[in-house]
Amino acid sequence: MLQLTIGELAKRGGVNLETIRYYEREGLLPKPPRSQSGYRQFPLEGVRRIRFIKLAQELGFSLKEIKGLLALRLDPDSTAADVKKQAKQKIADIEEKIQTLRAMKKALVRLTATCCGEGSVSECPILESLDSEREMF
Repeated sequence: MLQLTIGELAKRGGVNLETIRYYEREGLLPKPPRSQSGYRQFPLEGVRRIRFIKLAQELGFSLKEIKGLLALRLDPDSTAADVKKQAKQKIADIEEKIQTLRAMKKALVRLTATCCGEGSVSECPILESLDSEREMF
């Protein structure tokens, strides 16, 4: 069975060495056995796991959520419905973030409309609004 050094694993997985070490500490990668000379020996499956983690991150999953997805994958009692539930929750989280971003944009558009872009900074209505105690959005 092919074993990889940490450097080979990082290269094949498209991450740096510190990322591998971090994933190990966080329990996203199992602690690998060591060679007689003390080097970590990662299984080739580690590359697949790293790619899984990276793709899940690109979809917005946090490392904690990814750890949960990996646990579902290993749990013989889990089902596709369990995974779908996690994905639907992530969709709901994304929708909430989109609404927050829209409100932030609306507030910034409103603020920039109040500023003519001339005069001193001390008279800037944008900065004055940010310094006020009222809610922005």
